[in-house]
Amino acid sequence: MPFTPFHMGQALAVKAVADEHFSLITFGLAQLAMDIEPLVRLVRADPVLHGFTHTCIGAILIGGLVGAFGMPVARRVLARWRQELQAARLGWLAGPRHLDWRPAAAGALMGTLSHVALDSLMHADIRPWAPLSAAKGLLGAIPVGELHRVCVLSGIMGTVAWVGRRFAFRARFAHSGRFR
Repeated sequence: MPFTPFHMGQALAVKAVADEHFSLITFGLAQLAMDIEPLVRLVRADPVLHGFTHTCIGAILIGGLVGAFGMPVARRVLARWRQELQAARLGWLAGPRHLDWRPAAAGALMGTLSHVALDSLMHADIRPWAPLSAAKGLLGAIPVGELHRVCVLSGIMGTVAWVGRRFAFRARFAHSGRFR
């Protein structure tokens, strides 16, 4: 199944912990990039939807490309996010002013590799270790419904923790005018 918001759940949990060391934007771009191949194969009615892009090698290559070429897009999205938050008087949620290559790469690579890991739990046509192995990865290790619940729950908990963390920083830096 092409991109679903369930993949973003674990990213929101990681963002709560790693904050400015992890780009949620490049993670999201990586999720979209990963599902281009299955989408094309779905449109063509191919019997196999997940090919090379859903291997560890493919994920690393796509993660590298998204980390490099997604930076300009991510920077524009981040700038717009900051503008919108400032206009809504929620600047304390804005985070860093500039996106460095390290968080961009971390988000992109975590996005692609976690995508392969999560999809290998759900889809029988994924061979994460190809061409080294034809093993189906973790297929069936957890029921799909349970996996979706875990992803949604981690997304909710991560969002609450991230907002709480930002709010705590707001109180600490309110006197400096940084978050106005």
